[in-house]
Amino acid sequence: MGRPHHILLVPGFFGFANLGDFTYFGHVRSYIAAKGPEMGIDGEVRVARTEPTASLARRAALLCEAVSQLLDESPGQVSLVGHSTGGLDARLVTTPGAVLPTPADVERCARSVRSVVTVSTPHHGTPLAQFFGGMLGQQFLRLLSLVSIYTLRTGQLPISAGLRLARMLRNPRSRPSGAVDQIFLELLGDFEVERRRAVEQFLEGVRTDQGLVSQISPAGMDVFNASTQDRPGLRYGSVVTQARAPGLRSLWGAGLNPSHQVTHALFVALYRLSASTAEGWMPRVTREDAAVLRGTYGRVPDAAANDGIVPTLSQIHGELLAAAWADHHDVIGHYNQPTHVPPHFDWMASGTGFDLAGFDRVWRRVAIFAAKI
Repeated sequence: MGRPHHILLVPGFFGFANLGDFTYFGHVRSYIAAKGPEMGIDGEVRVARTEPTASLARRAALLCEAVSQLLDESPGQVSLVGHSTGGLDARLVTTPGAVLPTPADVERCARSVRSVVTVSTPHHGTPLAQFFGGMLGQQFLRLLSLVSIYTLRTGQLPISAGLRLARMLRNPRSRPSGAVDQIFLELLGDFEVERRRAVEQFLEGVRTDQGLVSQISPAGMDVFNASTQDRPGLRYGSVVTQARAPGLRSLWGAGLNPSHQVTHALFVALYRLSASTAEGWMPRVTREDAAVLRGTYGRVPDAAANDGIVPTLSQIHGELLAAAWADHHDVIGHYNQPTHVPPHFDWMASGTGFDLAGFDRVWRRVAIFAAKI
């Protein structure tokens, strides 16, 4: 019997391994655990512990320690699947000669990696990072982290809080920072005591360490890409996502539920911030990549197209495995299908229309790619 093939899932921006009984990668982990064995993924499917907005070096060090622990417990091979900035952590861990702030043997961990898959990852940065870089932007980042947790846990955001936040995002300098704190405390107060402590601990990390934010700006990622290399012989694949541009179609797609309309307003604000790309920014798109993009979107997206967090063209790295009409969290199972068992709750109602069939198509391709020898 050969060595087991493990999958290690790496959370990204706004990401966490778990908060009580709620898990960021719950739907993905269940899918790969069920479908993986028939494809040759015969090891464990784990989620790496990370710190949501810590620097890439710190996050990559934590990922390396997770790989090291997995190898100590069950020697074998590992495929890394990173969502959002989790994909950057995976690239950094596997860079030849990487030096990370960890006692773990980085080279040993990198040699064990069989493939790297990045999902909705900002390989060329996101303009949203520039917004979050300022003092008020840092407060918004902490609040939006709480909003993500709240909506993914409960399925809806209080209408009053959502409307106020949407107005502030449209014109952040017109509102005092105290208004951000007020919404924050209102949302936090809705959690039960034990869960609130876990959420507060998570958000304290967001408040005290935001080293990641400047690093994932387009300029910061120029530096990252210049100093980070793909490991020879290692297979890299990517999944890219694009949300419907805000308009009547996305508004109708969000549905008539008042709470969904509120989170759609938040999505619109984030989409527009993520679309504010500098003139002339355009990563290289190969002929093969263009064919995949046209097959899904009908054309190659322009530089402004994004999933509400990351420009679509910024997400390509290695072999383009799949392109999906999905927002940033739809693709990992956080879309609107509350009647499914277990239920799928939308993080924000983008009106893009991602569903169970799309989820199955994307993650089957990821599993097939990871399982290749």
